[in-house]
Amino acid sequence: MGSSAKVVARELTHLVRVYTDGSVERIPDPPFVPPSANPDPATGVSFKDITISENPKISARLYLPKTQQQDQKLPILVYFHGGAFCLGSAFTFVEHRNISRLVSEAKVVAISVEYRLAPEDPVPAAYEDSWVALNWVAAHSKPRNEHNQDPWLSNYGDFDRLYIGGESAGGNIVHNIAMRVGSENLKGNVKILGAFISHPYFWGSKAIGSENDPNKPKPYGSFDSQTIGTEPGVDHDKTFPALVWDFVYPSAPGGLDNPMLNPEGLGAPSLAELGCWRLMICVAAEDELRDRGVRYYELVKESGWKGELEFHEDEGVGHGFYVMDPETAKAKNMYKRLASFLK
Repeated sequence: MGSSAKVVARELTHLVRVYTDGSVERIPDPPFVPPSANPDPATGVSFKDITISENPKISARLYLPKTQQQDQKLPILVYFHGGAFCLGSAFTFVEHRNISRLVSEAKVVAISVEYRLAPEDPVPAAYEDSWVALNWVAAHSKPRNEHNQDPWLSNYGDFDRLYIGGESAGGNIVHNIAMRVGSENLKGNVKILGAFISHPYFWGSKAIGSENDPNKPKPYGSFDSQTIGTEPGVDHDKTFPALVWDFVYPSAPGGLDNPMLNPEGLGAPSLAELGCWRLMICVAAEDELRDRGVRYYELVKESGWKGELEFHEDEGVGHGFYVMDPETAKAKNMYKRLASFLK
C-alpha cells in the first residue's frame, strides 16, 4: 500500500505550506466576518462586499460610517491589509474589526482591498491588484452610469481627500503605490492627498541598526497568539523578513535589495517622487522591522520630497500591536492618531 501522506515542497515555517501536488495550506485559519445588511454592532459602521475585477479576481469590503447628514462628503481611505503578502484578508475578523474601528473614529469611507496572495500568485500580483483597486476608486470621481460603480463612493466620497494606508505588507504596498502615482496618472486625474505607512515591511541584504545585534531578537508579528520572529544570532539572509520575501517573490530581481522591498536598493527611484502631499510613518519600538521604518522616514526627509511628513513611534509594543489587540490604551491612542491624520 502506498502512503497517501502529502509531501511538503516548500514552506514558510508555522505559516504557509506548499505541497508537491500544488495545494497550499495556511496554518493560521482565522475566522471570517460575512457581509451583513446590518451595521457593525460595536461601531455602527455599515459595510458590504463588492467585486472590482473578475479577471484577475479582485474584491473589497466597503465601509460607511454613521453620519448625521445624508449628503455629507467624507474623506476616502483605500486600505491594504498586512500578512506578509501570503496571509490575511480584508474579510477576516481581525481586519474587519481594525477597519470598522478606524472608519468609526475617522469618519471616512473606506475600501479594504482583497488582493491576491502568494504563493499561488507571487508578488508583484499584490501590487498590480492594489493599483487596479485604487484606479477603480478614482474612476468614481467622474460618475458615469457604469454598472461597476458604487453609490457609497459616488454619493459620499470626497475625491479631494483621497488617502491610502496600510500596515506591515500593506504599508509596503502603500509605498509602492505612492511611488507609482508619482509617475502615472490615476483615473480622472485624481491625486492622493495623504498616505500612512504603519510598521512597514521593508528589508535589505545588509543589516542596519539593531539588526546588527545578534542578541536582540524582536517579534515580527503575531498570528494565532504564536509569535513569529528571528532567533538571536541568525544570519541576516536567514532572518524571518528575508525568508518571507524569498517565499512570496522568489524571482525578485535584486533579491532582498529589490526596490519594492528595499527603498534604497540598487536602482531604486528617488523618494522625492512619492505621489502624495502628506505622509505619516508609524513604527513600534519592539518590532523587528522598526529600524527599517525609521530609515524610510530618514530617506524621505533626505530625498527633497516636498510634502508634509509625520513620524510616530510607540514604545514597549511590537509589530501590528493595535490590529491584534485594539482595546489597550496604546492601541486606542494609535487609532486616534490615525484618525487625526485622516481628518
